[in-house]
Amino acid sequence: MTHYEAALLRRVLGEELSEAMWFGLGGGIGFMYFVFEYSGEPPHLSIIAQAHPEPMVARALDRAGVQHEIRHTGSAKVAERNLRAALGAGHRVVCRVDRHRLPWRPDFPFPEPIDVDVLGLDGDRVRLGDGDLPLEAFLDAWSAAKKERHQLIEITGTGGGRPDVAGAVKETAARLTGPVLGNNFDVNFGLSGMRKLADQLGDTSTKQGWTRRFTDAEVALGRLAACLDVEYTAPAASRPLFAEFLAEVGGGCRCPDLSGVGGNLGGCGECGAGRGVLPAHR
Repeated sequence: MTHYEAALLRRVLGEELSEAMWFGLGGGIGFMYFVFEYSGEPPHLSIIAQAHPEPMVARALDRAGVQHEIRHTGSAKVAERNLRAALGAGHRVVCRVDRHRLPWRPDFPFPEPIDVDVLGLDGDRVRLGDGDLPLEAFLDAWSAAKKERHQLIEITGTGGGRPDVAGAVKETAARLTGPVLGNNFDVNFGLSGMRKLADQLGDTSTKQGWTRRFTDAEVALGRLAACLDVEYTAPAASRPLFAEFLAEVGGGCRCPDLSGVGGNLGGCGECGAGRGVLPAHR
């Protein structure tokens, strides 16, 4: 049950904390629903079923008490110098790049950021946790994440004390039930976003309904499956993984005993994963 960012953190920092724990500390489950429409392009469905928009890696490190520094720069030369210095100091490094500039990722006309663990530099090649690529190609992907250009997280220490699981759980609940961005787009987040998706799925009369918006139902449902099982999530919209987190922390986070909630949530994930809605796309 691999979740990308949680698995990355466990790979970088070792196995003291479980993947479920890293996922929960990073913000856990969430929900964002948009359909983007561009001239000359088919509608693009985007559902993010995890904490969003705050990046999970930095948040999880904060909650776990792991010492780290975050650097940004507009200069590719300075960024490369920062990278070499961090690796030269023997520190673990996570960089934010445009996922579609990585050679093993599919092309996409718009940038989408992703965190990658940088293992080392061998001459003009960069070693990442997912594969190697030329330094020039890495710098291109690193420069393309416009809002977080050349972001580098340098992990300078290890965790100390107990992770802040209570703060993580409260933040997850607040994000699902209250404002996220503080503007009109909040209707697309949390429980409100789920209701909007349900309404548009059942809408057969207006142009916002899926029957009119998506002319190819197979493509739309295939994209829905990818959003709920693969992209920015763990399988079954990350609900079973978050259930593991709740069961693991139990009543030890200064919250009510959450183990029963975790069991219920895990059951919901199994129910959703077992539906026959998308049999051809799973």
